[in-house]
Amino acid sequence: MSDEKKLKILIIDDDESIRTMYAEVFKKEGFEVEEAVDGLEGLDKATKNIPDVIFTGIIMPRMDGFGLKEALAKNVTTSNVPVVMFSHMGRKEDEEKAKQMGVREFFVMGMITPNQIVEKVKSTLGDAGEYKIKFSSSELDGPKLAKDLHFDEKFQCKKCGGNLDLALKIFDLNKHEFSARFVCSKCNGNGNN
Repeated sequence: MSDEKKLKILIIDDDESIRTMYAEVFKKEGFEVEEAVDGLEGLDKATKNIPDVIFTGIIMPRMDGFGLKEALAKNVTTSNVPVVMFSHMGRKEDEEKAKQMGVREFFVMGMITPNQIVEKVKSTLGDAGEYKIKFSSSELDGPKLAKDLHFDEKFQCKKCGGNLDLALKIFDLNKHEFSARFVCSKCNGNGNN
């Protein structure tokens, strides 16, 4: 994990032993960890110190995981925070409801190891809010942009020859603002390597 910026994860569950175990696993992987005992406390912490990802259980006192996801979605500052949910019971209807609500990943405890969960969460964060778009090198200001960026005029990666796509990451959803970068469709490089 990068030294520049630790990814923040908020772990929410009323079972202290589960929270503690996952807090330790994520800390070992370089995450900055915050914990909450239920959805209400989790919502409060998420709005005050916006995490990069939320890892939550379902059944909790005061506010369950589904109520939390719903409340996060209604808040402008937390609506784009990826939510990863876990269940002790593994009910299919819970998984379906979670997916319908936009939960990024759904895990059944005991069916996947804590280390596998960490890897899945990292993978989820790698793609969070990023969209890849095919870029036309010959239309509008494509040729000028290629020249200014010192790219191949056909927007091909210098390292492997793959096509460069435009990757957009949401900066401010309400203002429709994005940050942009070019990535190679083959090697994932930035095209200038």
